[in-house]
Parts: sequence; C-alpha cells; structure tokens
Amino acid sequence: MNGTVNRLQFLLPLFVLLPSWIFSQDLSLEKVQELARKNYPSIRQKDLIRKTADLNISNIGKNYLPQLSINGQASYQSDVTKIDVDFPGVKIDAPSKDQYKFTADINQLIYDGGATKHQKTLAGLNSKVEDQQVEVELYNLRERINDVYFGILYTDELIKQAELVAEDLKTGLKKVDAQVQNGVAFRSSSNLLKAELLKTQQRVVELRSNRKALTSTLAIFIGQPITEESSFKPAASTADTTRQINRPELQLFTNQQALFQQQNKLITAKNLPKTSLFFQGGYGRPALNLLKNDFEPFYITGVRLNWSLSGLYTKKNEKAIVKLNQDIIEAKRETFLMNTNAQLESQQSEIEKLETLVESDNEIIDLRKSVTTAAKAQLENGVMTASDYLVEVNAEDQARQVLIAHEIQLQQARIKYQTIKGQ
Repeated sequence: MNGTVNRLQFLLPLFVLLPSWIFSQDLSLEKVQELARKNYPSIRQKDLIRKTADLNISNIGKNYLPQLSINGQASYQSDVTKIDVDFPGVKIDAPSKDQYKFTADINQLIYDGGATKHQKTLAGLNSKVEDQQVEVELYNLRERINDVYFGILYTDELIKQAELVAEDLKTGLKKVDAQVQNGVAFRSSSNLLKAELLKTQQRVVELRSNRKALTSTLAIFIGQPITEESSFKPAASTADTTRQINRPELQLFTNQQALFQQQNKLITAKNLPKTSLFFQGGYGRPALNLLKNDFEPFYITGVRLNWSLSGLYTKKNEKAIVKLNQDIIEAKRETFLMNTNAQLESQQSEIEKLETLVESDNEIIDLRKSVTTAAKAQLENGVMTASDYLVEVNAEDQARQVLIAHEIQLQQARIKYQTIKGQ
C-alpha cells in the first residue's frame, strides 16, 4: 500500500506539468485559431521587428552626441611661403617643406532642422508597417485553419452517419437471418445485407483515416498533438451580415500612408540649415603661426553653420515621388475594399442558398425516414426483399449525407463571411 502511495506521489508532479488541454478533449475553432497564431513562425518576426526599430531609433538619437574624429597628416611640398625681406636684427626662417599635423575634431550638433526627430518617427512608422504586414500574413492563416477544421467536422458527421447506417443494416440482418432460419427468406438476401454492412464499415475506416490526416495537419499548425479521442466543437457561427470591414489590410494601408507623410516631412527637414559647435585641437609643424617653424599644440573653436543647397535641386521630384506612392496606396485600398465587398456579396448569396437547401434537406429526410421505417416493417413481414430494403436505406443515407454537407458548408460560409470582413 505504501509503495502504491509513493508511486502516485512521484507521478503526480508529472500530471501537473502536462498541458491542461490534453485532459480537455474539446477543441473549438477559436482555441485552434489562437494556438495556430502563437505557433506560426511569422509571429516571431514581430518581436524581431520591434527590437530592430528600437536599435535604429537609438542609433538615430546618437546624432546629438558629440562626434569625434581623429586625423593625421604628414606631407612634403615642393615650395613654401618665404618672406624675402631683410629687417635689421630680425631673422624670419622659412617653413620646412616637410610638414606634420595631427588633430582631434569634436562636433556637437545644435540644430538640424528637425531631421533627427523625423528620422526617429520614420523608423517607428516603418516598424509599424512591417509589423502590420506580419498581421496580414497571420490573418490569412485563419482561412487555412478554417478549411482544415471544417474538414474534420464534416468527416466526424459522416462517420456518425455511416455508423447509424451500419446499425440499421445490423438490425435488418438479424431479421433476415431469422427469416432464413425459418425458411421464409433466401440466404442470398442475408449475404446482400452482409456485403452492404462490410461496405459501410469500409467507409468508416476510410473516413477515420481521412480524419487522422486532417488532425495531423492541424496538429502541425497548432504545434500540439491531437489524440483520436479529441472532439471538435461546432463553430459558433452567426447570421450577422453587416458590411463593416475591419481587416488588418486596412490598417496596413493607413500605416503606409503615415510613413509617406513622414517621408515628406523629412525631405523638408533635410534641406534646412544645420548649426553645430565645433572644437579642433592638434599638434603640428607649423601650427597656426605659419611663421614659426616649430612643433606646437593649437586649437580652434566656434559655431558652424552648414546649409547644403544641392538638395533643393531634387526636393520637388522627391516630394512628387512620395505623392505618387501615396496615390498608389490609396488605389490599393480602394481596390481591396471593392474586392472585399464583392466577396461579401457573393458569400451572403451562398449563405442564403445553403439556408434554403438545409431547410429542404430536412423535409426530404423526414419523407425518406418514413419510407425507410415502412420498408423495415415490410422486410420484417417478408413482403419486401433485402435488395429493395437496401435501396430505401441508401436513399435515406444519401439524403442525410447531403444534409450534413450543407449544414457544415453553412457553418463554414457564415464563419468565412465574418473572416472576410475582419471579425
């Protein structure tokens, strides 16, 4: 007894560490979508994009740190400036033809027309565009998950239907076997039902194999194992047919427009004058006094104004390019909205069609069910052959399979409608 308790104490932590969802065999479409998003490799790009943007913004901010450069120069020149005037008692030596200069230059930016600020904003907006592109890719994953998920739901319903047909055939087979034993039916009637039962059981095997393939595919997407016992909840579809579009592509277009607007501001800022403080200290021969041919330290400090006018030549064209890019994004946005609205219109028609078909399918099944019930009674009383009975059983089976297909298609069509409009 103590040994059993010890083993349980040892195993308990292992059960605690197992994911809780393994014990919960019910999987919903929402849960699967969430797991697939977290497991999709592209999701890792979002963190990388954020880190890259932080580094870029940090580097741009260093424009306002003192910029230090060290320079050295040793030269020999063919001639130097000489003063060929004799002053009594004064001797002016000519500079050496070999000259040396080593300097350290420090430049401190004071004002750059807002270029640094706009570059930081531009880097942030660029990361938002890249991040939203990942969101678009992740959203497109939803439809692929939907297809696999509804494929599993459809297969599960077909398996249930096939198993019901098998039960009906077993019931009919028992009655025919009893009639054969009583000499009121032929052995061939029993064999006919046995063959149909085997055929139905084969269909169940094929459907279970198809289900396994679908669940294996879904397991890859969500990065979690799915057992054969796992059950899938019907999707919580809604009949909402409003046209409010909230797709991630629209936010992408908005981010791209903001990016181009910021590029416009940067073009203006780059063509404004820049002001900085500078300090240059050095050691060389000659130093600042060209008439003194000795190695000496020296320094120069002051305020520097820099205004490059060459950018004015291309400023107009650069802004025109930005405007064209904005027009392209707006055209893409309008095209996307037009295509999305057309998809919604088509999908709404599909939903209405499937609703009508499901309604008529139920009526057909009610009629087929009454015929099958009567056929079962006639088979039991020996006034109907097994072959005729199978015709009615198969007819009801086909009607139910059609209903299953239409019901799953209706669920999927409603979910797809919400997916198209971004909900």
